[in-house]
Parts: sequence; structure tokens; C-alpha cells
Amino acid sequence: MKHDRLIAGLDVGSSKTRLAVARIEEKENGQRKINIIGLSEVPTEGFTKGNVSNLEDLVSTISLVVEKSEIVIGLPIEEICLGISGDHITSSISKGVVAISKANNEIEEEDVERAIESVKSMAIPPNYENLHIIPTSFNIDSQTNIKDPIGMTGIKLEAEVQVISGLNTRINNFTKSVDRTSLEIDSLVFSVLATAEAILDKKQKELGVLVLDIGHTLTKGAIFEEGEVIHAFNIPIGSSHITADLAIGLRSSIEVAEKVKRKQGTLDLSSLRRTEQVDLNKYEDNKDNSLRKNSFSKRYINEIIEARVDEIFSFVATELKKAKRFGKLPAGVVLTGGGAKLPYLTDYVKNKLSLPSSLGNLKGLSSSIDNVDDSSYSTVCGLVLWNALDQEKRKKRTFNINLNFLKNFDKLKKLLKKLTP
Repeated sequence: MKHDRLIAGLDVGSSKTRLAVARIEEKENGQRKINIIGLSEVPTEGFTKGNVSNLEDLVSTISLVVEKSEIVIGLPIEEICLGISGDHITSSISKGVVAISKANNEIEEEDVERAIESVKSMAIPPNYENLHIIPTSFNIDSQTNIKDPIGMTGIKLEAEVQVISGLNTRINNFTKSVDRTSLEIDSLVFSVLATAEAILDKKQKELGVLVLDIGHTLTKGAIFEEGEVIHAFNIPIGSSHITADLAIGLRSSIEVAEKVKRKQGTLDLSSLRRTEQVDLNKYEDNKDNSLRKNSFSKRYINEIIEARVDEIFSFVATELKKAKRFGKLPAGVVLTGGGAKLPYLTDYVKNKLSLPSSLGNLKGLSSSIDNVDDSSYSTVCGLVLWNALDQEKRKKRTFNINLNFLKNFDKLKKLLKKLTP
């Protein structure tokens, strides 16, 4: 007998808020098909650079995208996998050590869980919460770099883990905006990890790869090797900064600068002549200002774009060097996000980072929706895939935030307020 169930992912960005809904078709042979049946998008209000700036506006934004999706699919949406990002998210390596519990010194699953759990009790920066504790390798006594220690023998087991944390006040404010809607949060995920689920395959993760999501105000990255995350980062610069630079350089509005970037932007500067001009009047809604210069060379426009792209990828290079992986990832860099649409970006990245470069394509999903393959939707589709992971796979993604506690505490405060005279 076949059983179908709905899953959903919510991606709140500085520019757009997106909600994807999928149906999981469970087959009798144990296989399953994940089919995106709804994909909705609305402009974001009350949220920028991963931070809540106006709670009520953000609640309205999320409620609107939910309402829009429910109209499309004709069904209520109850639970979502929520992506989180922001300049407050940090990534670090930590270690947890335990003694083997059995008398014969054979390592069991309980020992592995205790070693990973011991990391939680270690000191983290004040006011921070652990989002993910992801084991990368294990050490047994003097033997290192073990992937699966279960069944092996030893006296001491050490777990090396990737710890991804965030400021608890910002996390709480963000989750509160969802709690005030009709939605329940099933899981909370550092968004670039979800993006990786959507566009990376197992082989890429094994060989070594950087997934890079160039968003509106943030650029997010995660490095995978031997199947696990070994480094993750946020860069507080995105495609909107390129637009702002153009607005200053062209003395135009943000709206005109965005149109020029989309229509005239390229990183293939060698093919451009300084005599080639771009008439801004083609992009102006109001063309009455005849005194202002309305024509600029296409090369000048793209030199402005390249300068900001240089800055972004200088930070990316620093993160690769920090992880000791600059020029050393066989599967290269996989680009996604709205900012990845800039023509000739892959060629630029190959030269800048000394790595192969490609645009990410969705994997593991089917859909009849036309624009589901657009790179702007890779994160929200990844959140759907993350939500579809079975319980065994989810054990590798340890959440330190008790979402149910936060919700119940909020409800308790409301109840006490009513009872207080």
C-alpha cells in the first residue's frame, strides 16, 4: 500500500520569503518520490541580514506566503523545516571524550552518542546556542580519523565534531515570528546545509567540495569532505551590495541599478570595449531629467560589479585557507543563489580560487513547476529534502534548541499575563 505525506520548507531571506511544499510518495518496494507541488514567493518585510528588524512585519510576511501556498495546493500547511542564517552564525571544531563503558572495551552506539553528547556540555560563547553538532571523525586511543568506531575496541573514544552555533536572542526572535503564525517548526537548519542537500551529490561530498550560496545580503558557504561538513561560514556581503555600488557609480536609483545589473552585468570584461555605451534611459521610469548624464560605458559598469565580486571572493578565499583547503577540493566550487546568475561567474571563480567551478542543479526532486530549477529556489528545495530525511539520517544533525520548550514557554507567558490582575 502506498502512503503519501506532505512536507514543507520555509526560506526567509532579506529580499524574498519562499515556501516549498512537496508530496512524498512512499512505494511498496520501499522507494520514494519527492514531488514539489507548491512553490510560493513574497517580498520580505521586517527581516534583513539574517536578523528580525520588525517582528510584526515578518509575521505578516510568513503568514502571506503560507496563505499563498495553501491556495495553490488546496491543503493546509502545518509543519515546516525552517532555514536560518545570519552574520551571528559561527562554525568551529570541538572534541568530546568518553571512556568505553563495556568491560570488554568494545564500542557500542551508546558510547558514540555519549562522546557526541559530551560536546554539548563544553563552554560555548555567552548567549550562544548550538544549532548543529555534526560528527566528522573519531579517535580510539592513539588511532585517528576513524569514520565508524562501532564494534572496534579501545579504552578512550574521542569524537571530533563540527559545531554550528548562533546567538540565542536572534534565534528566539526568528522562531517566534513563525510561532505566531499557524505553522509548527519541525526542524531548524543552517540554511546552507539544506542548500547542499539540494545541489550536491554523494560523490562531490566525498571528494571535497565547497557549496556557495550568494544571496541578497549574505553569502553562505559550507565545505564538505569525506561526506561530512568540515567548515561553514557566513560573509555579510551579497548581490544587493553590487546593486548599491552601481547606484552610486551611475548616480541612479536602486531600481535602475538592479535592472542594469541584470541586463548588462558580466564578468567577461576582456570582451568589452570602452566605446560600448549603456543608455540608462532605457531603464528609467522617469526620463524627464535631461541634465543628468544617462549614458555610461559598459566596461565601466562591469568594473564596478567586478570590484565588489572581488571583495566577496577574497573573503571566500580566506575561509578556504582557514580550512586549509584553498585549491585542494577536487569537486571544486558549486555556486547557487540569486547572485550566482551573473554571467561568466564560474570562469571568474576558477581563476580566483584555483578550483573547478559550476552552477548547482537540483537533485533528488521532481516537479512540474517551471521555475523550480532556478538557483534562487535551491535553499527552499533543500529544506524540503532535509525534512524528508528519515530519523536515522537526522541523528547526524543534532539540534540543541528545544523548539517545543520555546513554544510552550511563550504560551505559558501569555497564560500568566491573562491570570495576572
